[in-house]
Amino acid sequence: MKHSTITLETNGEQFYEFTDKLKDWVENTLVNKSGLLTLIILHTSCALTINEAFDPSAKSDLEDYLKHIAPRDLKFIKHDTEGEDDSPSHMKSMLLNQNLVFAIDEGKLVLGRWQGIYLAEFRDAPHIRKVVLKFIEG
Repeated sequence: MKHSTITLETNGEQFYEFTDKLKDWVENTLVNKSGLLTLIILHTSCALTINEAFDPSAKSDLEDYLKHIAPRDLKFIKHDTEGEDDSPSHMKSMLLNQNLVFAIDEGKLVLGRWQGIYLAEFRDAPHIRKVVLKFIEG
């Protein structure tokens, strides 16, 4: 297998959980296999993260935290070609991950009890985001 892609539609700045979508892909594609699965986001104004997925207030706190540390009204911002969310989206992106690596054990994604996998979208406009999946058996 070369690689696969998961496509996610976003509609504004927020975290989009796709844990179940990834688990389904793993269980249907990597039956009884073990190894490492790498996820890579192919965009610079969003990111990937693993975090609390049980209590919705945790997700909200994370979203608000990123808005707090990279607000849109910073006086030094020059890069606004695509709007006021342009430069802050890149700032937030560099704080999270462009790739994640997961253990796969006998066709199951290995995650902690409360962990969820999110695409963190930092742009206001709707987007179609692509996450590349590359599995290394071993």
